[in-house]
Amino acid sequence: MKDAAPDISPLASAYLERRDDMRRFFLARLGGRGDVEDLVQELYLKVQAAAHEPIDNPPAYLYRLASNLMLDRLRQAKRSGARETEWRRTHHASVGAQDVSDTPDAESAVIARQRLEKLASALDALAPLTQKIFRLHKFEGLSHAQTAERLGISRSAVEKHVSLALGHLITKVGR
Repeated sequence: MKDAAPDISPLASAYLERRDDMRRFFLARLGGRGDVEDLVQELYLKVQAAAHEPIDNPPAYLYRLASNLMLDRLRQAKRSGARETEWRRTHHASVGAQDVSDTPDAESAVIARQRLEKLASALDALAPLTQKIFRLHKFEGLSHAQTAERLGISRSAVEKHVSLALGHLITKVGR
């Protein structure tokens, strides 16, 4: 008693007979790109989806499916490349031939955050008047004269407080 042959469509039969040909078809058109096997498998899925459609010339239809699949993949790669290029253009700067990211890496961000916390803690340890003078001068951008005028103290006093604050910060936080 013979085993019953599985009932496969003419298109699936054409695929199974020409699977190696399909691999060579993709390889010849795409070069050594690694997605040839993915395309062969995706072609199989398309063959299975179209298995019950009446097809006059299954081998020709198979090659048409393969061509369309390959063209879709190439268009997708082109669109992806365009998106990548646009993203790089807006998020990176170039120095010579190298891309330089505008955003720091994770380690640098953590180090900067820790340094900022140390700086804030060191500022909080200053006397209130020294803190106020330092913040007005360094953070709000007022000159020594403007800071002195706003607080009603001498310019010399502002210079001494700023110098004191800077010395304290260098000691506590470092350069």
